Amino acid sequence: MTPEQIIEAAAALAAARAGGAPLPALTVAPANIAEAHAIQDATAARVGQAVGAFKAAAVGADEPTRGLIYAPTIHASPARVAVSEVPLCGVEGEVAFRFTTDLPPREAAYTRAEVAASVQPCAAVELITSRYQDHTQRTMLEKLADCVSNGGFVHAAPKADWAGLDLEHIHVSLIVNGETVLDQNGGNPSGDPLKVATALANMLRGGRGVRAGQFVTCGTFTGLRFLKPGDSCTVRFAGLGEASVTFVP
Repeated sequence: MTPEQIIEAAAALAAARAGGAPLPALTVAPANIAEAHAIQDATAARVGQAVGAFKAAAVGADEPTRGLIYAPTIHASPARVAVSEVPLCGVEGEVAFRFTTDLPPREAAYTRAEVAASVQPCAAVELITSRYQDHTQRTMLEKLADCVSNGGFVHAAPKADWAGLDLEHIHVSLIVNGETVLDQNGGNPSGDPLKVATALANMLRGGRGVRAGQFVTCGTFTGLRFLKPGDSCTVRFAGLGEASVTFVP
């Protein structure tokens, strides 16, 4: 993509976020992860809201990716979120981390131990929606340009004393409208959520870095589920707490 095409895509996505009609597609789609990330960053510049969190993925040998989560869409649990903000009412139960110290730009890669010393985990619900008319027909890179279909983020209180938690095999349950619909150990596609947080720190060390107070959510343990207006859900992680959201019509 040319710089002009990146700006055009960002303008279209920013307009959709501001209440414009959902997009059938981008005029020119990104051809790689770097272009999709560039569209995210250009969109953020137009939206003009602080980035309070990231959603990140680092699965196997695949190139890591990240999506921006804007501060006004971040809610402490329990949260009531208007359906107008998240029309698809999509939810993913996740382990997230809050950064307690800055991880600034630098040449050397951040180690897992450095990141572990700089974060506190929490239960979270990522909210999923789309700026496209039909997200199921868009490519992975188009979704990545749209911040991986992020519509918001709900988090429990971060846990300071977490050294004994096995986050890879942690017990998780998902309750929808009072009914337990999932109950299992583990399930994160990357295995270890801290691996994902470390990947994010290293994605950003060549640019803005990570600031204390920002969050990273590290992949679903529960799969993606679409609820309805009026529905409530809670994700509960053993030893970590729970996060809840209700979609308000």
